[in-house]
Amino acid sequence: MRVHPLKRIGECRSGALRLVRWVVAWLALGYTCATFAVVAPPPQIEATAHILVDFHSQRVLSQDAATSRVEPASLTKLMTEYVVFSELATGRITLDDKVKISKRAWSMKGSRMFVEPGSEVRVEDLLQGVIIQSGNDASVALAEHVAGSVQDFSVLMNKHASALGMRDSNFVNAHGLPHPEHYTTARDMARLATALIAEFPDYYRWHSKRAFQHNNITQPNRNRLLWSDESVDGMKTGYTNAAGYCLVASARRRGMRLISVVMGTKSPAERARQSKRLLDYGFKNFETHRLYGAREIISEVRVWEGDKERLALGLQDDLVVTIPRGQYASLQARLELRERVMAPVAVDSQQGTLRVVLGDELVAERPLLSLTPIELGNLWRRLSDRVKSMLE
Repeated sequence: MRVHPLKRIGECRSGALRLVRWVVAWLALGYTCATFAVVAPPPQIEATAHILVDFHSQRVLSQDAATSRVEPASLTKLMTEYVVFSELATGRITLDDKVKISKRAWSMKGSRMFVEPGSEVRVEDLLQGVIIQSGNDASVALAEHVAGSVQDFSVLMNKHASALGMRDSNFVNAHGLPHPEHYTTARDMARLATALIAEFPDYYRWHSKRAFQHNNITQPNRNRLLWSDESVDGMKTGYTNAAGYCLVASARRRGMRLISVVMGTKSPAERARQSKRLLDYGFKNFETHRLYGAREIISEVRVWEGDKERLALGLQDDLVVTIPRGQYASLQARLELRERVMAPVAVDSQQGTLRVVLGDELVAERPLLSLTPIELGNLWRRLSDRVKSMLE
């Protein structure tokens, strides 16, 4: 086993990893909570369920009942946004589309944007009505514009949820009012929040707006952390009698982004307080590093009987890890390589394993892949290598 010294390559960038990489990374790591012995225990969170995740590495830093089924309330609107953003990305709709407001949308109860029946409202304004004002009316209007009906829109919601790996969620509406078959988990909400930030950073910025005005009515963003913590830039609140007060929050400090989800707290003030406790714990006790970039050369190996003697090895995706604060210098990368590599070699074939360890703990494990193909060498090269092989 070879020990490869780690080097600092730079801060993580949210746009560097695509959605499929997030999903694969979560499944590969088993989405398990960190167990570093040198870290203080997480705070006791007064909520039905919670989770704290590092955005870049997807390391879970704290969780409780994170896979238990809960009502999402208006956190549902994060999936509504995701579907609409996806439609915008494909060009099937535009931000300037005028949406005619139906009586069904106008008649929605609960939090509203106060759209008028028969009026026409731009998609961009409706999105901000969903994100900032948590408008049930705006959510229905967008669902009808995208899919024709709320029922058909919910089919799209569930298709996207499945693609994101949200295995414990089911959506039957676009607004989050209670229904027996409308449910999610704290873990799935963290997955969705991750995808929203990673895939749609230009639209994500709306989550940090403190107020939005429509129809001469100005309403504040219900996320109180936007006023009390300057590092917080999103995301969404929710409430019903059954769900309690919920909040998905995201914050960025010193290049590190965390996502917290709290479900079922007792008041708006409590959901903000518990979320801040989680975020403060994560930033105080952990740090995140991008160790290797996708397709970056990590090592080289000798190739026998090929048209080239050296084969570059690297990773399919960026490798990002979250570790206890102050422990970066103690990280080691251990390379396990095949004893003998024979040509031909296909690109992206596994030639070894990279393990990143901190003391006795395995932090990350990834396959080492061939970065380029190698063909069989000419007759002289093959014969020469066979002789060298016999003399070794």
